[in-house]
Amino acid sequence: MNSPQQIDIKSEMITMPSWLRRPIGKASELSTIQRIIKQRQIHTICEEGRCPNRGECYAQKTATFLLMGPTCTRACAFCQVDKGHAPMALDREEPQKVAESVQILGLRYVVLTSVARDDLADSGAGHFVETMNTILHLNPEVQIEVLTSDFWGSGGVAVQRHSLEMIVQAQPACFNHNVETVRRLTPTVRRGAKYDRSLSVLAIVKELNYQIPTKSGLMVGHGETREELIETMADLRSVKCDRLTIGQYMRPSLEHLPVQKYWTPAEFTELGNIAKDMGFNHVRSGPLVRSSYHAGED
Repeated sequence: MNSPQQIDIKSEMITMPSWLRRPIGKASELSTIQRIIKQRQIHTICEEGRCPNRGECYAQKTATFLLMGPTCTRACAFCQVDKGHAPMALDREEPQKVAESVQILGLRYVVLTSVARDDLADSGAGHFVETMNTILHLNPEVQIEVLTSDFWGSGGVAVQRHSLEMIVQAQPACFNHNVETVRRLTPTVRRGAKYDRSLSVLAIVKELNYQIPTKSGLMVGHGETREELIETMADLRSVKCDRLTIGQYMRPSLEHLPVQKYWTPAEFTELGNIAKDMGFNHVRSGPLVRSSYHAGED
């Protein structure tokens, strides 16, 4: 009898669709960003999450910075980011390192994200703000998008709201928080997160400052239905979410959830059109789309 691992390996032999295969990029284009990251001992979600678009983004000299170390306090079943052991202490020089990297790369639109840091009193909101302020001090023309966790650590709703107030007061160009999947699959896919809590994050941001565009992202391929995706889009619009990304989940390793379905390019086009018809004003829907893909484009 085959062991469970052998069965999983056999299931992974299914040929990946042609539309998910693409060259990662030229070595020279990759190495420029990677060298800067390594020299300053900072992190990007492009590398930690093995984003399939990092070659394209690096060629355009763009990157999404991953704050507060490479180790997450959550254990989402889809994510490549390191987890399962204690996160490192905050690097107090990280805001300056990131700001200098933005300057060297000549970026005009920067995305800041982070691992979940439930171990910190403010879940890391203060570090976000310090990094934003330091970037703008060195690069006053830069626009900054944030892609945050739900800021739900040990403090509960009061601390979460205070953390969101700090971020909103720093005036990001866009506030992004991903629901990732449909309500039914959230407990399996996003361990430690809650569907309604994520909706409330986006609702609170709009309540605090209606002018800040809000954004969320969906991964398909976990076994969700078309109807469930439409329901999720409607839930996002109910909290005035302005922007949406939809992309294909691709299993990082055998330790992660298996892919249940590869959605076709035509299906992504249909989902994108549905989203636009529902009122989202900035939609990116495609197999290789990720949260920060072409984030600076209107």
